[in-house]
Parts: sequence; C-alpha cells; structure tokens
Amino acid sequence: MTDRTPDRNPAGAAAASYRPLLFSIAYGMTGSVGDAEDLVQDAFLGMTKAQRAGTVIDAPKAYLTTAVTRLGINHLGSARVRRETYVGDWLPEPLVTHDDGPAGSPAEHAELTDALSMALLVLLEALSPMERAVFVLREVFGHDYPDIARSTGKTEANCRQIFARARRRIPADATARLPRERRAEGAELARRFFTAADGGDLDALLGMLAPDVVFHGDGGGKAQAISRTVHDPHQTAALLVAGFRRLRTLGATLRPAQVNGAPGIVLYDAEGRVLSVVELHLQDGTVGAIHSLTNPDKLTHLGPVSDQGLLPRFR
Repeated sequence: MTDRTPDRNPAGAAAASYRPLLFSIAYGMTGSVGDAEDLVQDAFLGMTKAQRAGTVIDAPKAYLTTAVTRLGINHLGSARVRRETYVGDWLPEPLVTHDDGPAGSPAEHAELTDALSMALLVLLEALSPMERAVFVLREVFGHDYPDIARSTGKTEANCRQIFARARRRIPADATARLPRERRAEGAELARRFFTAADGGDLDALLGMLAPDVVFHGDGGGKAQAISRTVHDPHQTAALLVAGFRRLRTLGATLRPAQVNGAPGIVLYDAEGRVLSVVELHLQDGTVGAIHSLTNPDKLTHLGPVSDQGLLPRFR
C-alpha cells in the first residue's frame, strides 16, 4: 500500500500544503475518493522524479495542478468504459464530515467541499473528459483561462469554447452553494425529514418533498438499493418508510453528517459498521433530490463496511 502521509512524501512538506486543492480537483474530475488520492500521489511522484532528473520547478503548485489535471483526463477515458457496464445508478463516492467528531474521510482536508455536490458530480458525468476538466477548473475553482490552458495543454481560445459548450449542458443552479446563514435551516429540515422517515410518517415526508423530487440509489450490483431512479414523491416517501422500517429490524443507528457539503446521514449496523450514506439536495425549502449509497466499494474510506445489506453471490 502506498504511504500517503504528506510529510513523508519525497516532494517535501512545503508542496504538501497543496494537497487539499489537488485532491479536490482530482475528486471533482473523478467522483472517486480512492482515484483522487491515487492521482494526487502520482502527481507528487512525477514531480519528485523530475526534480531528481535535474528539472528545476519554480512553481510547484502550477506544476502539480497541471499534473493532476492531465492525469485526471487520462483516467476518465478508462473510467467511462467501466461506467458503461455499471449496474444501476452511478453516484460519486461521498465526502463526509461530522460536527461532533472526525469522520475518517478526506472531506476534512478538501477545499470547496460544498461546491462538489452529489447533484453536480452526477451531471458532470455527461461531459467529455476535457470538458469536465475545463469546467471544474473554471466554474468550481475559478481558475483563469491562461492557467486552464496550461493545465490542459489547450489554447486559451479553445478552453473558452470548451467551457461554453460544457456550460450549456450544466444548469447554472447546479453549482450554486447554500449560503452559510441558511445551512442551519437545511440541517433542521434534514433532521425533521429523517425523523419522519424513521417514524413512518408519510404525510410529514410528503410535506417536505419537492413535487419533482428524484430518488437515486447506488448499490453497484453488490448491495440492496432501489432498482431504478424514482421521480414520484409518493413512491419516494413509501420507499423511505419501508427502508427505515427494515433498518430498525437490523438495529441500525443513524448519525447526522454533511455529505459533499449538504445535509445527510451515515447509517451504521448494530456492530457500528457503515451501512449506507444518504444525502439530501435541498431546493426552495424542500428536498429536491435524495442520493443513497450502499455500494460497499464506495464506503470503505469511511470505516468498516457492513455485510447486512450485501446481495447474495451465486456461483
């Protein structure tokens, strides 16, 4: 296993201060915690090799940003092939933080976590690797076009065209962040929402769901999840009540969390192992989308993963 401890990295402790930014760029491009960490590590190793070969790097931040971006573009080519055969809905690996203690997640060290929402990352899947790189650098991180051109190897004019093309495919409100003064309201809505789901209160749930609510579930063909995206509030409410009823039979507990900067929960089984992560995308004081992850491969960075929800394997 690769040692990812910053102060042991041969690139030096000074450059390690850029890790939060580099991780966030890589995560924005891939939607994967593990892949993002690998890309950052590869970028550091590449810089170390260049320095040992005699290359003088006057701007390590720019060098590393370029390396991570280009590695990410190459990675997305193969990732797209894998996702074409993915079972069910694909959701990004969650970045989780808790107010009451460490989350065991790279989210604590990521920059602009609230800008990398589940909803945005799902939309970014529709972009080409180059479009995604340019969009993330420009829209999420606010890089200027000369920097984007350097990072991607394209001309400034080409980057402007690529961004305009990507911008037409991503709704403007997809990158909007919840104002800090409204986050307490969002947390309170989430508390009432999950209390209603846990208590089987269908009417209360329906009162908090947007008419056009969307319910996504990602089990990756390995864990129990809804078989297809649900667009009906009544069906969504019924599924939530049934799901939480089953969780009670397992002795599951829930812990409030921030998931990619949005309110959500982490569910644990009776032995304290992670069962799932649920994120709420809020819009106009209601729940506009629900993202539920049970795929064990996408939860391992949060701690030991439960086997309670795994699907049986047939040989």
